[in-house]
Order: sequence, then C-alpha cells, then structure tokens
Amino acid sequence: MPFPGMLELEAVYESETLFPLFANRLLASSRPEYEAFLVWGGFDPNNPPNPIAMLGLTEGMRQTDLLEVFPCPSPDASGCYLTKFFLHGIRWMKREGLECVDRLKTNDQLILAPERDNPHDKNAVAVLAVGASGRKVKIGYVPRYLAYDVSELWESCDPDFIALTVERVNFQAPLQYRLLCRMNACWPKGFRPCASKEYQPVVTHLGSMIP
Repeated sequence: MPFPGMLELEAVYESETLFPLFANRLLASSRPEYEAFLVWGGFDPNNPPNPIAMLGLTEGMRQTDLLEVFPCPSPDASGCYLTKFFLHGIRWMKREGLECVDRLKTNDQLILAPERDNPHDKNAVAVLAVGASGRKVKIGYVPRYLAYDVSELWESCDPDFIALTVERVNFQAPLQYRLLCRMNACWPKGFRPCASKEYQPVVTHLGSMIP
C-alpha cells in the first residue's frame, strides 16, 4: 500500500532521509548483533557506512515481500568492473558444498560457471570452489540481480581479466551472510550494467532527471 501522500506510481519522490519502506530494512543499531552485522559486510563498526551502502550489500531483503535493494555497478578508478556480494543459494547446496564453504579463506579463488540450461534462470551463474578431494564443487550462485551482467562479462572478457575471490567468510553468520565475494572484471566497450528490461525504471522519464 502506498504511503500517505505518495499515491502516484509514476511520480518521483525525494527525501533527505530514507523512506520508511527502506529504513525498516536496516538492522537497528540498538540490536546486540549490529556490530557483527557490519563486520559480516566488511564495514568498520567504528565508522558505520551510509545506510544506502549497507542496503546495497545486504539487499534489504525481508521475509514479508520480494523487494531487493542493490547498486548498479560503475567502473572503478581503473575503469574496471568491481562488485561485492553475498553468495546466494548456499542453503540449497549439497553437504560437500557446505563443507567447502567452511574451509574457504580470504583471497581464495572462486570459479564462475554460467548455467545456460538452468530451468529457472537461463542467466544463472553458479560459483564453484575446489573441494577437499581436489575437484570443483558448486557452493552457490551469483545473485540473480547480477547474473545477466556477469553472463555478459563472461562472454566479453578474456578469462584472465575476470577474478572472483573470497572477501570474507563469516562462520557465525546466517547462511545468507556466510560468504562475502569480490568480483573484478574488464569493462567491455559499450557495456552498460543493469540495462536489461528487468531494470528499467517505472517512471519512463526518470533517466533525464538523474544527474
């Protein structure tokens, strides 16, 4: 249900603070697990991040709806693609995959594996790691909101210019925050992240209003 005074779907609303819809998706600083939550995301508890930055990493997900919050990647200082994300789908992995996650360490190399025949999402990109047996083991998936772009980068970048590594392993965190990953890749000429139809704004003229 729209908030009072925000009834027009195609209107643009601005605020100096987060609207309640988003503010309610942030963990309250009074919660005992707040500092641990910041650490799971790679933030400094002594210098809390901008709320938008926190939402962009944690996705602001709740059990009561399907709304997700995420940033649209932009080139880093070197003109390359850089993004961080929590690995999705860990809870659905086989026991070997879960055990593999628990053995990972910061800076360990991970492997991208597009699944073109995935019946749920043709853009799905699995993430593999080398298990105790020495063979590759599926441990989860790239978040769905990044899958289309990562698939494009997989096709466009030389394999030597795509790197997926472990940023943090949060052993005490819930599975959705267990593994923080870091991805670096080339930024191909003409590449536009979040350009597929799923990410277009409801307000058709919004692009001209953003600086």
